[in-house]
Amino acid sequence: MADCNQTYKILVLGDSNVGKTCIVHRFCDETYYDTYISTIGIDFKQKIIDLDDVPTKLQIWDTAGQERFRTLTTAYYRGAMGILLMYDVTNLESFQHLNYWLKNIEENASPDVVKVLAGNKSDVKTQRAVQTKDAQMLADNYSLPFYEVSCKQNINIDEAFLTLARLIREQTRLQKFQPVESLDQMANISLTSSRSKYFDPGNIKDNIKCQSC
Repeated sequence: MADCNQTYKILVLGDSNVGKTCIVHRFCDETYYDTYISTIGIDFKQKIIDLDDVPTKLQIWDTAGQERFRTLTTAYYRGAMGILLMYDVTNLESFQHLNYWLKNIEENASPDVVKVLAGNKSDVKTQRAVQTKDAQMLADNYSLPFYEVSCKQNINIDEAFLTLARLIREQTRLQKFQPVESLDQMANISLTSSRSKYFDPGNIKDNIKCQSC
């Protein structure tokens, strides 16, 4: 049983149907679901990674992107240390809405929260609506690391989360965050799932290695 020296709370934000649930399942379960199921409210998973030889627990919160749930997700900014902000490269509207999400993050999250931008469905070539250069320009304007990812083909998924984890680690050295609330403290909030998943270290690329906990 591995001792986790630190826990990082991460939110996955973006419009509905950009692949938030898919990227969480791909990263945590190493699975891809071709059928779209809308997240109702909040779902979360946990994964332990070996972050440069330090066991680190990522508590990843998958939030609903529909307009009617946006007020619900506001409460979950508290304690968030990192945000994976997503759009769909085949959906121009989801890219245009990033300004809304960035403003929402600025208004509700800690000023020290770190962010990574991810454009999903990079494997789809014929239906692309957002050019890489345009997304890179937006990322540069906000000083965000940027990845085009594919949940279907498992492209840049680990890289995006590892970059986010490293940014959180660096930020915690500069600014002390409030500790992540325990799951017991969150018990009064309705969740769709509270599962923890652990994986085969041999299947994780680079220096992300899962450990049982």
